Amino acid sequence: MDYLKYLTKEIHSTVMATVDENGLPVTCAIDIMDYDENGLYFLTARGKNFYARLKTGRYVSLTGMKGTDTLSCIAISVRGKVEEVGNDYLNRLFEKNSYMYEIYPTKESRTALTVFRIYDGCGERFDLSKKPIERESFSFGNGIKTVDGYYITDKCISCKKCIVVCPQKCIDFTSGYARIIQNSCLHCGNCFNICPEKAVVKRG
Repeated sequence: MDYLKYLTKEIHSTVMATVDENGLPVTCAIDIMDYDENGLYFLTARGKNFYARLKTGRYVSLTGMKGTDTLSCIAISVRGKVEEVGNDYLNRLFEKNSYMYEIYPTKESRTALTVFRIYDGCGERFDLSKKPIERESFSFGNGIKTVDGYYITDKCISCKKCIVVCPQKCIDFTSGYARIIQNSCLHCGNCFNICPEKAVVKRG
């Protein structure tokens, strides 16, 4: 819930991806306007092509970023199922996002709008402002948290060639065996490529 709150309150504006009738990706800028235990909420107009893509597709993905430059950036990415929940949520979204009254100033103009919810999703928080970087996977609803990344198996002979090429120095040998600190890993693949014993495996 903390990640959904941060995405809604602190980042707010995201780039959302859908696919068109030919299966090609299409992105658009979408504000995430509310969240609760059931997911994330946004709205759009029924006359838009975006609405048609939402109705024919079952999933969306999005990324939002906050920061003045790359090294101060915190990004949250989410993917999940999407469903239309209709006008029952419209007043709630306008009350929490008062700038929408400037865009759709009259009750009549707001008849074009409808609300969608992203549910049963998973995502990742990626923080480049920390040294080493921080990343964390999460899920909500019935979404399944992903386990992407690189892992070191018991084939490791502790030659430590991997730590030399690791940009975040996030491989730990203090336990007597090599372990990648997942929350600091960039997923660059250097350890995978250099390991002479093929002890590093990729998941996801």
